[in-house]
Amino acid sequence: MADYKSTLNLPETAFPMKGGLAQREPERLKQWEATGLYQKIREKSAGKPSFILHDGPPYANGNIHIGHAVNKILKDIIIKSKTLSGFDAPYVPGWDCHGLPIELNVEKKVGKPGVKVDAKTFRLKCREYAQKQVDGQKKDFKRLGVLGEWENPYLTMNYNFEADTVRSLGKIVENGHMQKGFKPVHWCLDCGSALAEAEVEYQDKKSPAIDVRYPFQDLAALSKAFDAEISKPSAIVIWTTTPWTLPASLAVSVNPELNYVLLEGADECLVLAEALYESCVERYGLEGYSVAATTTGKQLELLSLDHPLLEKTLPVICGDHVTTDAGTGCVHTAPGHGVDDFNVGKQYGLEVYNPVGANGVYFEDTPLVGGQHVFKANAVIVKMLEEKGRLLKHVELEHSYPHCWRHKSPIIFRATPQWFISMQQSGLLQTALDEVEKVEWLPSWGKARIESMMKERPDWCVSRQRTWGVPITLLVHKQTQELHPDTANIIEQVALKIEEQGIEAWFELDVADLLDVNAQDYEKVTDTLDVWFDSGVTHATVLRQRGMQWPADLYLEGSDQHRGWFQSSLLTATAMQGEAPFKQVLTHGFVVDEHGRKMSKSVGNVIPPQQVMNQFGADILRLWVAASDYRNEMAVSNDHIKRMGDSYRRIRNTSRFMLANLSGFNPETDIVPTEELISLDRWIIGVASDLQASIIEDFDAYNFHSIYQKVHNFCINELGGFYLDVIKDRQYTTKTDGLPRRSAQTALYHLIQAFTRWIAPITSFTAEELWDYIPGNENAEESVFLSEWYQGLTPQTNEALGHDFWLQILGVKQAVNKALEAERKAGNVGKSLEAEVTLYCESDLLSQLAQLKDELRFVLITSAAAIANIKDAPEGCIETDVEGLLLVVTSSAHSKCDRCWHHSEDVGIIDAHPELCGRCVENIDGAGESREFA
Repeated sequence: MADYKSTLNLPETAFPMKGGLAQREPERLKQWEATGLYQKIREKSAGKPSFILHDGPPYANGNIHIGHAVNKILKDIIIKSKTLSGFDAPYVPGWDCHGLPIELNVEKKVGKPGVKVDAKTFRLKCREYAQKQVDGQKKDFKRLGVLGEWENPYLTMNYNFEADTVRSLGKIVENGHMQKGFKPVHWCLDCGSALAEAEVEYQDKKSPAIDVRYPFQDLAALSKAFDAEISKPSAIVIWTTTPWTLPASLAVSVNPELNYVLLEGADECLVLAEALYESCVERYGLEGYSVAATTTGKQLELLSLDHPLLEKTLPVICGDHVTTDAGTGCVHTAPGHGVDDFNVGKQYGLEVYNPVGANGVYFEDTPLVGGQHVFKANAVIVKMLEEKGRLLKHVELEHSYPHCWRHKSPIIFRATPQWFISMQQSGLLQTALDEVEKVEWLPSWGKARIESMMKERPDWCVSRQRTWGVPITLLVHKQTQELHPDTANIIEQVALKIEEQGIEAWFELDVADLLDVNAQDYEKVTDTLDVWFDSGVTHATVLRQRGMQWPADLYLEGSDQHRGWFQSSLLTATAMQGEAPFKQVLTHGFVVDEHGRKMSKSVGNVIPPQQVMNQFGADILRLWVAASDYRNEMAVSNDHIKRMGDSYRRIRNTSRFMLANLSGFNPETDIVPTEELISLDRWIIGVASDLQASIIEDFDAYNFHSIYQKVHNFCINELGGFYLDVIKDRQYTTKTDGLPRRSAQTALYHLIQAFTRWIAPITSFTAEELWDYIPGNENAEESVFLSEWYQGLTPQTNEALGHDFWLQILGVKQAVNKALEAERKAGNVGKSLEAEVTLYCESDLLSQLAQLKDELRFVLITSAAAIANIKDAPEGCIETDVEGLLLVVTSSAHSKCDRCWHHSEDVGIIDAHPELCGRCVENIDGAGESREFA
């Protein structure tokens, strides 16, 4: 028996079947670095239209987690897709390097500044610590396959960045948005510093909820307000969950538009909001009380009250902040301990009284509670109220309460001298809200989210009482506290010094170094800037300073940044330039486990990205990110990653099959013109052309999960489940350089060129590996990332055997496959080439299938395929899901060709090749068979 294996065109490629990503990816990274790939991309992109995705800086503290990986991978997918679309899309990564978490870690190592180490040394240690954290995170980000300016990132602690942060502050001051004030701010007792809105999170806390009587001093005035005779002792009732603020209580607020009732009992009268009095009576357990009179809050204005604990007279004042959501409709007001209290107190000229120190302890001269910690004083105050007969009700209430996001500890509102960016002073808030309207928010609910967070936001407290941060480089008059009239020039002088020495330049400066005259009248501000200011001004300190397009095309961060970086960037840009720093804002959800729980070390459900990369490879992680709908919460587990590995293998194996069947193909000499291609090959190229247009559209819309689904389905259905299956016979058995094989190879060449680019932004390492094996690429760009979308795909045409025709044939093939499998399981036939089929069809389908002539058997991958009118169908035909199609499947009675494995009646008719069919003999010794359709 002759060996005909050498006459076959068997697939052959050096592209490995197994990805071995964990081992190969690091080698690819070394190659990218050695060849300067990112810089080459920049050089090739020069002069093209610009696309700027501005990187929000992660905090330089700790190892990256899965959320970091999601964020960086999404950005990298966008940057790479934009580069393939012909944009100059640089990526400048950055890090946020100042602030409290770094201070706390350094304190553990060297002690508190000013105690065990001087402030200068402490700042140096902070800088060293932050750099070490940056280096560690950078290594992991690069390992993810993210291309960017890794050798020249922006760091908020770089001297030039610190200097430009100071300049940004100066611009905001110059535009009239800065003010100093003694206002209540979120205060962390553990930090010993003010907090920004974005540094506050809400957790459940148990607090003493109390209802307290504030007695009226003048019953005649109260009678007039209610137009009723009142002779019994009367009190207005407040409800609060912060008894510790009562020593600073300076008024009781009511809503001027609400109705209030005079609730009369046997021995006293109580004043409560009409909408709440019934629930209050029930809460207090009162009996025999009834409504004696009704009035409005406006009529109660400026009535005098006794403080419930102190010998002090307080007024009733009116404020719109008072609601009937809970409590009594009457609010005890301490301007030193609440924003609403401060604002309404300002209208009535109340003192901003704050008897609490930075450590949460009352000043020693505070009546009744001096020297006590505020939270411990709660119980003391409740007891005093009870002893004085002022307490109506006391219960422990579990409620949502503001906590420090770093220490997870309850915070307080505390009035202190601070520097603020005013929301109202020069119309900043309204301008910013106007800019929100001009931005495209993705998803669209992002617009409503940031608007709701901004509309009622207080002034931005930007001063911090910390050591490691960019200083507020202002000089103020010792007596008047007014800024120096030449502040703009002073700030520039300081910025120039910081460019040379870093922030230490400010702390070492003497006022006399900056002023020629009156230096003795001025003092330096010693506070540092809120770190959200550092990152918030990167639109100026990075985009503008590096000559990048402004505003940026896109900001992309987690959905929590509507109250963080998106907002700080918007406010600073509007304060400096009068417009938003971004055209689009895209948000992604948080990563959760398969049960929807947050990632937590204590729960044990954390999936470190380093673990995934070391075990499976970064491309598996990247594929998971792309496959997830990142606009919602993203579920991940070990099972999710393993399943993604299965999807990856489908993509890799499909790619490898295409490469293997391009063996011996030279695109310079062997490519077949489109008009000469066999019909099925033209069709698959047209399908790929349509798919590419859809994929590019999805990349532009950031619909990455849709791209994953389309590429994966293409591998399973049109490509892997149909086209590649059908062309095997043509590829393996026809003449090596004949049209049937070269036509299929031409289609495969176009497909692999396009396919490699489609997956490049997502599975970047695999795409780059594929690129090296594509025939002819040794003369092309050295990297897929130096190319653009493939332009060699020919769109669908309206030819008779066009898209609709082949989709119909695909449906018929699937029906035949189903029938063959059923017959095989029943033991009636063996493999598909051992079978013959007869298709009984309705007339329309019959005429369609007839166009394929004898090549229908190649499409169905059977040794014979006949068609007949459905009217002639015998009984017992196999029914199918295709309307108007019945099948008969039989086992072939003919001999098997040893070369192509088809069963045919002409096997052995050529004496020279007794084991072969006539077709194979023609392909070996003759001119080769011809194919027209498949």
